[in-house]
Amino acid sequence: MSQPHRPAAELVARAREIARCYSASCVFADVQGRAGVMHSSIKPPYRAKAVGSALTVRLLPGDLQDPLAALHAAQAGDVVVIDAGGETETSVFGGLMGSLFKNCGVAGAVIDGACRDTDELRDLEFAIFSRAVTARGTHTMFSGRKNDVELHVPISVGGVVVHSGDLIVADEVGITVVPSARLPQVLEAAAEQAAREEQTRARIREGRSFEELLTEFGRI
Repeated sequence: MSQPHRPAAELVARAREIARCYSASCVFADVQGRAGVMHSSIKPPYRAKAVGSALTVRLLPGDLQDPLAALHAAQAGDVVVIDAGGETETSVFGGLMGSLFKNCGVAGAVIDGACRDTDELRDLEFAIFSRAVTARGTHTMFSGRKNDVELHVPISVGGVVVHSGDLIVADEVGITVVPSARLPQVLEAAAEQAAREEQTRARIREGRSFEELLTEFGRI
């Protein structure tokens, strides 16, 4: 299997450092002119954050199976992004799978679909984001079939096109995608905004008025 382009390790490390700020998904969305934000229904079932290079997975709509093939392609720091067709009544990701991906060093998973075993995933401290949580699993455990999985293909997840190698910034607020080609510029802008917001918080603690804040920073 050919490996897709992945952003340089130092760029991903820089993104993770910047994303230690409050509401990282908002910061990365703002500096892209509000672009790249997935639909608000895709959320973590518990507090979670994942920042890393996307590994895209597309499942066959209407006949969903476990995305086990992605285990062979996953690298440490990846965020697995799964197009499950928005299906909310069949889980494609659970606790045992989370354990396997965590052993690969995967930072988390984003699913346009459903997951389950959230109690186990929470205790594993594995970051998961999905449209829904349901007890109903895929047919894979009964049929044994796991071939209809496409890796490293462009997918649409939460209304956003994602390519393998794009940066994923996911937190309890939302999920933002940064195209890999724009990553250096977006990182620079995100670092500036995160620093500006922290300076604004400091001024608020000092008791500055919003007029003073607008004069100094140009926005709230």
